[in-house]
Amino acid sequence: MKHLIEWSDALNVGIDDIDHRRKLFVGMAYEMHEAIQAHQSGEVVDDVLARLSDYTRVHFAAEEDLMRAIEYRGYKAHKDEHQDLIRSVGELQRKVAAGKATIGFELMHFLKVCLTDHIMWSDQQYVECVIDARGKANKKPRAGRLWQR
Repeated sequence: MKHLIEWSDALNVGIDDIDHRRKLFVGMAYEMHEAIQAHQSGEVVDDVLARLSDYTRVHFAAEEDLMRAIEYRGYKAHKDEHQDLIRSVGELQRKVAAGKATIGFELMHFLKVCLTDHIMWSDQQYVECVIDARGKANKKPRAGRLWQR
């Protein structure tokens, strides 16, 4: 069965730690899709949604730390986009908890759009800066330690 969200090399940005975290996100989205397709209980779906929400905050914070470390010029706009996405996830959680929405198409569409649009467009804008900064860091012993954490 084809899923709304599947990992592909097109989602790689070329930075191992970020790509690894994204694979975790895709795995949770896959798990959510499976739970919905299997008509599993609301508790199962709520658990996956809560983990996705927590993950989103952690992943975005890590990206923002990286952007600050390289003094990325688009940091503020990117952080604002992260905050909008976090608010959207929270709103979905509130709707579901209040019985005003079912977890189904709306959530899976959001995850797909969030994942593909954010990774394919917004994140690509800072990835080149990160890779360039890492290359420069390798030439400077003190700065190079930043990437060895």
